[in-house]
Amino acid sequence: MSATVAIDLNADIGESYASYKMGMDEEIVKHITSANIACGFHAGDPDWMAQTVALAEEHGVSIGAHPAYPDLAGFGRRDMALTPDEVAHAITYQVGALTAFTKGKKLAHVKPHGALYNRAVGDKDIAAAIVKAIRKIDDELIHVVLANSVWEDVARNENVLVARECYADRAVTPEGTLMPRSQPGSVIHDVNEVTSRSLRLASEGKVTASDGNDIDFAADTICLHGDTPGAVEMAASVKSTFESSGIQVKPLSSILG
Repeated sequence: MSATVAIDLNADIGESYASYKMGMDEEIVKHITSANIACGFHAGDPDWMAQTVALAEEHGVSIGAHPAYPDLAGFGRRDMALTPDEVAHAITYQVGALTAFTKGKKLAHVKPHGALYNRAVGDKDIAAAIVKAIRKIDDELIHVVLANSVWEDVARNENVLVARECYADRAVTPEGTLMPRSQPGSVIHDVNEVTSRSLRLASEGKVTASDGNDIDFAADTICLHGDTPGAVEMAASVKSTFESSGIQVKPLSSILG
């Protein structure tokens, strides 16, 4: 590696609901630099939002909102025919709610969840609704978008702070989109494979797509899903490998700043 690289590690957490505990938030938070916290529409509720924000603040982890379609039953993974205005209002509602739980009444970033995220990847109107809603709330918020997507183009055209995201534990198509979870092999469970993919993303800006060919996939942040089996082991392995390889693990605000 010819130069020092800095990258953010993020995870989707706070996805418990009422008496149902999801994920290993208390463990994975020790190995990440940014947390995407569920805001109640696909998972989470006021009590879990407060608890998860406090957990992230205790560990010095940067806090971001993880807004979704209003789809508790489907965990936000079902597409919905919301208009751009409805999407903007849903974003505003959820980001505002999570912000209120933070000590400084300030978030670092916003990363939509599930089907809403996937829709924004290729739908200019929905991407624009998300970007404009976030900017209207706070023009210093970082927009976490899938690298090389239509969404990234829309966000850059709006001159907002953009963080290009790639995934450590998800397979990608030759077009650079996430492989649908319904397809075999879409979620990667092998710790060594997740670690090696992450290292290559950070050091070379490349990933092997589902057809076996390499594609360019430069990232500012790499996501590990908090509910993936073995997520804690994966996060610890990725972080330690990065550090031993001279890659600095920093929150997005430090990297983009």
